[in-house]
Amino acid sequence: TALLLQGAISFAQDQVIKLYNGPAPGSENWNWQEGYIEQAKMAYNIVSPSLTVYQAKPDSARGTAVIICPGGGFHFLSMENEGYAVAEWLQAKGITAFVLKYRTEHCLTDNPIQEFMQKGPNSEKFNKDIEPVVALGIADGKAAIAYVRDHAEQWGVDPGQIGIMGFSAGGTVTSGVIFTYDEGSRPDFAAPIYPYVGSFGDPPVPKNAPPIFISGASDDFFGFQTHCTRLYDLWTEAGKSAELILYRKGGHGFGMKAQNLPTDHWIERFYEWLIHR
Repeated sequence: TALLLQGAISFAQDQVIKLYNGPAPGSENWNWQEGYIEQAKMAYNIVSPSLTVYQAKPDSARGTAVIICPGGGFHFLSMENEGYAVAEWLQAKGITAFVLKYRTEHCLTDNPIQEFMQKGPNSEKFNKDIEPVVALGIADGKAAIAYVRDHAEQWGVDPGQIGIMGFSAGGTVTSGVIFTYDEGSRPDFAAPIYPYVGSFGDPPVPKNAPPIFISGASDDFFGFQTHCTRLYDLWTEAGKSAELILYRKGGHGFGMKAQNLPTDHWIERFYEWLIHR
């Protein structure tokens, strides 16, 4: 009872939900501690995936939910710029948001960015090495959709209006989900934002593929604009609904950063797409 009460109190304070009962499937032997860099608002060494809930106020709620997957090359998660700030914006528009902490690589130091950069991001070796953790991240994305759908009534959400959005590596998670979902984990819409989509082979576009909104910048220094156009081409060639906005400038990882560029308004375009779908 004490444990249940303690759980209820912490839940009331911050509404953080553990995604799995017990250890996450496939990484049961992971025993390291999750880290957080306050200055950079980054989490790393994610062992126990969770959802942080931003519930829409009942008087403005649209019944729509979005699961948000921050980026960070599967070595850390950009929790503020590509997570909490996105969730707060959507919550203010009547959309219930869930920020997903999905599993990441085991970093051996307290400087995950440096470790990430030293490994040569997006090289052939790097992409091969992170394949196992990418698969776990995609599994967490699917589990998050299934969880929100199972608990839709609790959050005032329509079980047929649950989508997923992700940035960079979170866009890889999002893309992996829209190619490999089952009935319970199918998103009703998806928004890969400057995603990397080369991590899971070349699966066919599913027959009942959800509509997708894709955005990125043509000057993305990782070259992910080509992944945006590839995803768009795959969807439209399969006769599925897709919207693509590629900005001339904005770089990689713009998220909710104010740069005094048109990329500052991508989330408004996403919102328009969502309500006019």
